[in-house]
Amino acid sequence: MARLPNMTDFRISEAARLIGVSDDTVRRWAADGLLDARDDASGRRIVSGASLARRAIELAPTGDDDSPVRRSARNRFTGIVTGVERSGLVAQVSLQCGPNRVVSLMTSEALDDLRIEVGSRATALVKATTVIIETERR
Repeated sequence: MARLPNMTDFRISEAARLIGVSDDTVRRWAADGLLDARDDASGRRIVSGASLARRAIELAPTGDDDSPVRRSARNRFTGIVTGVERSGLVAQVSLQCGPNRVVSLMTSEALDDLRIEVGSRATALVKATTVIIETERR
């Protein structure tokens, strides 16, 4: 009897989108035993959400650096600057961090001090008092 996929099983393409890699990379990880994978009732390859989460944590940057500064913000998104808009005293900076877009508003002075321009690598540190999480019904 074939097992039915549960809420935390993902098709290869969906798993790849979730962690920002190619379908081939997910297939390779499954073949190498880095992800728990099996065929679903329709014969499609699926990976377990738990093994995908473990792999995502293994691949995530630790945030460790040589800086003596310690930070309370734990949400760090490193990516490439894709847009800079300056309007008088304020500026808007857009980062593409894997599949996620992060937008920051800052002073034009901070933009100049940080020497941010399109194509720069940057890290967004996010400290929020409210974080809303949503899921799909399955």
